[in-house]
Amino acid sequence: MSGGTAPTTIRVETAAAYDVVVGRGLLGELAGMLPKGVRRVGLISSERLVDNAASVRDALAAADLEVCEIVTPDGEAAKTAEVAASCWTALAEAGLTRSDAVVAVGGGSVTDLGGFVAATFLRGLPVVQVPTTLLAMVDAAVGGKTGINTSTAKNLVGSFHEPAAVLCDLDNLRTLDPAEIVSGLAEVIKCGFIADTEILDVVERDPVAALDPAGDTLRLLVEKSVAVKAAVVADDPRERTSQGSDVGREALNYGHTLGHAIERAEDYAVRHGEAVAVGMVFTAELARIDGRLDEAAVGRHRDVLRSVGLPTSYSGSDFEVLLALMRVDKKARGDLLRFVVLDAVGRPAILEGPTSDMLTAAYDAVAG
Repeated sequence: MSGGTAPTTIRVETAAAYDVVVGRGLLGELAGMLPKGVRRVGLISSERLVDNAASVRDALAAADLEVCEIVTPDGEAAKTAEVAASCWTALAEAGLTRSDAVVAVGGGSVTDLGGFVAATFLRGLPVVQVPTTLLAMVDAAVGGKTGINTSTAKNLVGSFHEPAAVLCDLDNLRTLDPAEIVSGLAEVIKCGFIADTEILDVVERDPVAALDPAGDTLRLLVEKSVAVKAAVVADDPRERTSQGSDVGREALNYGHTLGHAIERAEDYAVRHGEAVAVGMVFTAELARIDGRLDEAAVGRHRDVLRSVGLPTSYSGSDFEVLLALMRVDKKARGDLLRFVVLDAVGRPAILEGPTSDMLTAAYDAVAG
């Protein structure tokens, strides 16, 4: 990891290996990340990212590429079948062929949508992801998961479609609402709990530095989090190795089972990272009740999340409502709920079929 001024390249060693480049002032690198022979680019961004999209458009145009600009709604409103269909229509009308590409510029919702559109148009176009939020840089844009929401659940429809490249220009973080930095740190901290405990040490030593979008500490955390995801994805690119108590790519869903349920119950008014933070505390409590984690490890969850301003409690919905939403989670098997838990900090595992009493007690611990 560099933490310096030169870009850092992290290789994701899947069957279709690709680079994640982290640094500042990187737009000049974008055209070179597209596959050879690309002449037209479908540029997908959201309404509030006009300036970011304009900079990307200019960089592509400077490389003599034709750009079809597609503007989507902000946030989770972009991740619908209707919006995806409008993107397909725009790409078709612009004449994109299989030798062309998609570039998605935005937060996690745009990279999820852009990846899904690229995966499905003409049965698959290359996509270069240009995440503009911390959350998207360390999670949504890396790993090849794409998806849209339905009225039933978040990300219920999607595909695995690895990007051609990911460009994490940290300068995009300077204009973010500070609350978005806080939200993104939930996914960073998650990587610390499931794999690289040094991430937790870095945040605990200086939480204020971790929140500074212009500083070297946040850059280091981005690089380390991307490296965690790259390693996990390389070992299990299609989330197929988790069986029983063994855990593969599903480790990246730590805190997400309850987190997604909270997002859905709140109609996405709660930020993803905020919901996942509560989900991690809930799952830590569940692991404590199951005899896997001690009180100190559960307390560490609360302490490190609170230190950067993330919530550790939630009581906005009846637990029966959340339980019903968790039952349609992608990790569920039939009627069996499955949770990514920790046997110790840095050691993820799968807990299958916790009892109703365990679930209720864990929720009481976060609701109280």
